[in-house]
Amino acid sequence: MANVLNYIPDADPEEIGYLNMLMSPMTEQQAQQFAMMYRHRRKESSMILILALVGFLGFAGIHRFVVGNIAIGVLYMLTGGVCGIGTIIDLVNHRKITSEYNQTQAYEVASTMRMLGQL
Repeated sequence: MANVLNYIPDADPEEIGYLNMLMSPMTEQQAQQFAMMYRHRRKESSMILILALVGFLGFAGIHRFVVGNIAIGVLYMLTGGVCGIGTIIDLVNHRKITSEYNQTQAYEVASTMRMLGQL
């Protein structure tokens, strides 16, 4: 069983639990390959927080585009972050938004590796 912290040392505690579940059946070589692919896709919660703060400067919704929520990003851009309320809520929930995005990316990387026969 691969140790997640060896491969992704800056992972959040919730992310570590999910990655442990995904990486438990992997060999060390598979875990290295998974970590390399995943590190390029994951986002830091501090980056999402900064992009959400930029929403108050007139560019609302950029953080939603970064995590793949295009429809909500467009809505925020057209409505000023739904009059600023949505942006404030996203500032409070930036860690949850990042965690959900990172879990989705981890699952997609593991699925891709299974399809390619690497798992």
